[in-house]
Amino acid sequence: MSQDFVRRLPDAGLLGRRSSALGDFLHLDLTIVFLMLIICGYGLIVLYSAVDQHTGPVIAQVIKIGIATGAMFVMAQISPIFYLRLAPWLYVLGVALLVVVLVAGYTVNGSQRWIRIPGIFNFQPSEIMKLVLPMILAWYFHDRHLPPKPKHLFWAAVMIALPVLLIARQPDLGTAILIGASGLLVLLLAGIRWRYVFTVVGIGVICAPVLWYFMRDYQRQRILTLFDPELDPLGSGWNIIQSKTAIGSGGLFGKGLFQGTQSHLDFLPESQTDFIIAVMAEELGLVGVVALLILYILLIGRGVIVAMQAQDTFGRLLAGTIAFTFFVYVFVNIGMVSGVLPVVGVPLPLVSYGGTSILTLYAGFGMLMSIHTHRRITL
Repeated sequence: MSQDFVRRLPDAGLLGRRSSALGDFLHLDLTIVFLMLIICGYGLIVLYSAVDQHTGPVIAQVIKIGIATGAMFVMAQISPIFYLRLAPWLYVLGVALLVVVLVAGYTVNGSQRWIRIPGIFNFQPSEIMKLVLPMILAWYFHDRHLPPKPKHLFWAAVMIALPVLLIARQPDLGTAILIGASGLLVLLLAGIRWRYVFTVVGIGVICAPVLWYFMRDYQRQRILTLFDPELDPLGSGWNIIQSKTAIGSGGLFGKGLFQGTQSHLDFLPESQTDFIIAVMAEELGLVGVVALLILYILLIGRGVIVAMQAQDTFGRLLAGTIAFTFFVYVFVNIGMVSGVLPVVGVPLPLVSYGGTSILTLYAGFGMLMSIHTHRRITL
């Protein structure tokens, strides 16, 4: 006799609580939606300050968030089985678009990263791969024995390397590293043996001089600037020096909202995008930054709970990768703004001004909620 049931973890408060009837009806995880709305609202306030209290960019960002929310709602309604079946075709399409970018892509600031449709819009195919690569790897491991065997790891490595190398050729080393990291997260969640991890790390260290040779001059300069920004304080070191000045001057409670000097006097570059957390640290201090980090931790924690509750390998790998990739984005942005990592042009998730990154993040969380709210299975 068949019986429908839902496998759940024990109730764990806010992050692990049972879904509401409304959430199940709408195929939305209300905890995730609530946390995302708070983070975006917090970001809009800081953005309003970063753009010198001009309403235009804030209104534009609200519109982009609205469009992304609609996309998230649609993605949440689709069954994970559909994503499972669609993954190989999306991967082929994504790689094909990356090839088109290299052949006939639209160039901005020396980087050929966009496909331009005249009179309509420009879009960056590498953003698609942020979701498609975890999907194809989760699809590949879905019906295979875990932990993965060496031959399966080999083909997984090929699937990771192909888009990463194409994106690095644009050149867009930052996005290539992030996409490669998302692929490695799938392998870690699949239970790859640690000796393979250490082997890859060792090979990477040995090949570092070769990678340095193939880097472009500005990429090398970013790494050198990381170790000593004072080598070129008015050039490549300017961003990090001004960012650290803004963060340090905020102290514990900050100078007050709209009272920052580094951003409003144009010392801090890209204050509304990559370096927006420096604006937050200067105006709201350590307390304001910690409040945002707590919201991030709650959101990531809820994503991990969803991954643990998933009832098949595809759902667990994809949901876990989406949650941990979000953590990587936060870590990389804060690390580069504080001078711990090289500047690679990664926006702060759900806070920085921008459309493509917001859409990608919301789509990812839509898939995460789809995995959670479609988890009923029939025995």
